[in-house]
Amino acid sequence: MIRILKYTAILVLALVPAARAADAPAGDAAKGKQLFTTIGCSYCHGTAGQGGGGRTGGLRIARMGIGYAAFLNQLRHPVNEMPPYVESALPDKDVADIFAFVAALPPPPDAKTIPILNN
Repeated sequence: MIRILKYTAILVLALVPAARAADAPAGDAAKGKQLFTTIGCSYCHGTAGQGGGGRTGGLRIARMGIGYAAFLNQLRHPVNEMPPYVESALPDKDVADIFAFVAALPPPPDAKTIPILNN
């Protein structure tokens, strides 16, 4: 029984990224990067989505693994201190571009590859 649950969990986890990508409208990652910087996302979330910036240390958003609907909902109806980005200020097409940029961000480097952390 445990073996079946284990394989089921692996299968579900393998399919989740495809489902997340499927729910997102087409976006332009290059335009999304420009928007991410100019509208202020990078101030709190860092230039590579690593988090830790701003007055309250914005969350890491790179490689979060959330779908477009959750991403859009957080922008429109944010939790905590994030300002809302209403559609009149940030159209859905721009949100799709930002989502494409964030989804394309590479994972952070493994700590083992950073020399100063391994001395």
